[in-house]
Amino acid sequence: MSGIFSFSGDDEFFTGGSSSMHLSPGSCPGVYLPARKRLRVAAAAPSFYSAFEQHKQTSIQVLPDECLFEILRRLPSGQERSACACVSKRWLNVLSSITRDECVQELEGEEGFLSRSLEGKKATDLRLAAISVGTSTRGGLGKLQIRGSGFESKVTDAGLGAVARGCKSLKVLSLWNLPAVSDVGVSEIARSCPMIERIDLSRCPGLTDKALVAIAESCENLSDLTIDSCSGVGNEGLRAVARGCANLRSISIRSCPRVGDQGVSFLLAQAGSYLTKVKLQMLNVTGLSLAVLGHYGAGVTDLVLHGLQGVNEKGFWVMGNAKGMKKLKSLSVTSCRGMTDVGLEAVGNGCSDLKHVSLNKCLLVSGKGLVALAKSASSLECLKLEECHRINQFGFLGFLMNCGSKLKSFSLANCLGIQDFNSEAPLPSTGCSSLRSLSIRCCPGFGDASLSFLGKFCHQLQDVELCGLNGVTDAGVFELLQSNNVGLVKVNLSGCVNVSDNTVSAISACHGRTLESLNLDGCKNITDASLVAVAKNCYSVNDLDISNTLVSDQGVKALASSPNHLNLQVLSVGGCSAITDKSKACIQKLGRTLLGLNIQRCGRISSSTVDSLLEHLWRCDILY
Repeated sequence: MSGIFSFSGDDEFFTGGSSSMHLSPGSCPGVYLPARKRLRVAAAAPSFYSAFEQHKQTSIQVLPDECLFEILRRLPSGQERSACACVSKRWLNVLSSITRDECVQELEGEEGFLSRSLEGKKATDLRLAAISVGTSTRGGLGKLQIRGSGFESKVTDAGLGAVARGCKSLKVLSLWNLPAVSDVGVSEIARSCPMIERIDLSRCPGLTDKALVAIAESCENLSDLTIDSCSGVGNEGLRAVARGCANLRSISIRSCPRVGDQGVSFLLAQAGSYLTKVKLQMLNVTGLSLAVLGHYGAGVTDLVLHGLQGVNEKGFWVMGNAKGMKKLKSLSVTSCRGMTDVGLEAVGNGCSDLKHVSLNKCLLVSGKGLVALAKSASSLECLKLEECHRINQFGFLGFLMNCGSKLKSFSLANCLGIQDFNSEAPLPSTGCSSLRSLSIRCCPGFGDASLSFLGKFCHQLQDVELCGLNGVTDAGVFELLQSNNVGLVKVNLSGCVNVSDNTVSAISACHGRTLESLNLDGCKNITDASLVAVAKNCYSVNDLDISNTLVSDQGVKALASSPNHLNLQVLSVGGCSAITDKSKACIQKLGRTLLGLNIQRCGRISSSTVDSLLEHLWRCDILY
């Protein structure tokens, strides 16, 4: 027995074999015996050692997902959950599969304070799983925006499922360009996130009516729904939304080929009394949908119609004459062949509270329709016209003469039918005293005679935008300025190549105390004399754009040494080749108040000067 008790641990460990102690290996297994000589290892020995080595390598990773699930769902707090999510992708996926109800320890409440956005290659299922785990106990995810990269997008239903299980507080969801997402993922979010209020589904071809049905059945708080370029969504989905979403206030449908009159008409008839914003763009609908809207759209205040090629004149006429849209305040119509003079007049008569009208590429609207609108829409405050080529100067004049006393803004862009007024044309007896903002852009027929007429007719202008008008010269601008009674605040003359320093001198002399913004971009005849006049007479200017002019270092020096201590916040001198490194000190002096500086395409400003400006003007955003 002394041999047994004197065992030090360095001797061999035997499970059998002959010895002088005459112990039977079968009756005394596992007995420690002193080694007399090295024995051959029996067949059973390798199996013992291999089991021992395997025992040393055993870890939690060998557990199946079911066991790991039971362990991780017992984590006491969000901090431990986040730490475990960093162990491996497998642990992260298991954690993201645990719903809030399956957690043994009660987690902190979610309020939906957090917002997350994934774009391009960063939008993956793995990141969505991490967001689901990481935000669940840190205030909760309230807004999620995912912008995929088309067919290369790595977001699938699995990622949306992780969000659904971990982000019960989600209120805003935006999915854009995700072809791998189907009804399954969206339906899971709809069922699991009862607080959701806004959903934007754009360019998701895998979605069908089933996704909208799930949203309608589960999202009682939904107030804003956007469906854009979802080829699988059709009329049945819109019917479900109309039946189930009683809190819906805004609906936007665009480029969905399966959506037609049946779905749109049912939606507008069912929800028109409480919908406030409606956008119908690039849809296969006819005048029937607009007729239904005209009868049942009692709650609609904002209406956008874009590219409705199937809607004819009768559709707009019925919409207006139905007189069911008493609350309509804003109307925007683009590329709709059915919008004619008759339809425009009907809308003006039927929508008594109409304040804002925008017509773009309505080729059948003429001056006659504008005059009819002015007479019928007495509450109109803003009119924007773009690429409406049948509108001429007589329609323009007739509208201003007949508009109500509430018109504040008028904008005309790319209307080729506008010609210059006859200088001998009689003036109306009353002026347009309410007009505050006038914008004329890229209308080649508009010239000095038109400006002279407006100057005698509109005395209260504060914001004047005359862009790309080659027919406007100093004389026309003088006529517009002379009769102004309130003082100009914003003046934009960009692209008026025939305007010179004389115009800037007149503006600064007459309106220097009120002028805040002056844009002379592309006015080729503007020189340092204009900046001298601005520095001398303008007290409130904070935004000055003199890009692509003849201004040089002397002009910048005049601004920096202004006796009025200019409070410039934005200065743009891009493309001024006469400005050099000599202006560095003056720009730095002006930079005490600058928040934005544009020195792009200034070829004579060296890189060292740019570096110095970047160092000294650290508060300023510099484009170079």
